[in-house]
Amino acid sequence: MREAILEGRKALSKCAPNPPVGCVIVCDEKIISRGYTSEKGKYHAEAIALEKIRDLDYKNLAMFVTLEPCSFQGKTPSCAKTIVQKKEIKNVYVGIIDPHPKNQGNGINILTDANIDIEIGILKDEIYEELNDFLIHGDS
Repeated sequence: MREAILEGRKALSKCAPNPPVGCVIVCDEKIISRGYTSEKGKYHAEAIALEKIRDLDYKNLAMFVTLEPCSFQGKTPSCAKTIVQKKEIKNVYVGIIDPHPKNQGNGINILTDANIDIEIGILKDEIYEELNDFLIHGDS
């Protein structure tokens, strides 16, 4: 998760009004992809990390993401639904639940309904310390 936090830092000056989110995807305890939320209207951290491994053949992947994947379609598709479509993602480790009124646990529900194992609260204090001042939501 610390690596995901580092990715989230890269988004701080670029992603407003969206929150700075970092994501890493792991296979056999090695990071195989990274992503962070880009400019408004562009892809979120999870989608960027998934795109980087789109044509690669991996199994039983784990994703570490600083903020709960979004559950709704805005200017970009739902990250939670995108994760579900990538059937190789078996575990998602989430730092904090998204406080956005449209999300607040709905992304977690989409993932658990798809039988993806979820763990919430990984390094949440560090995430709040590093990124909380910037958790401002717009029309993602």
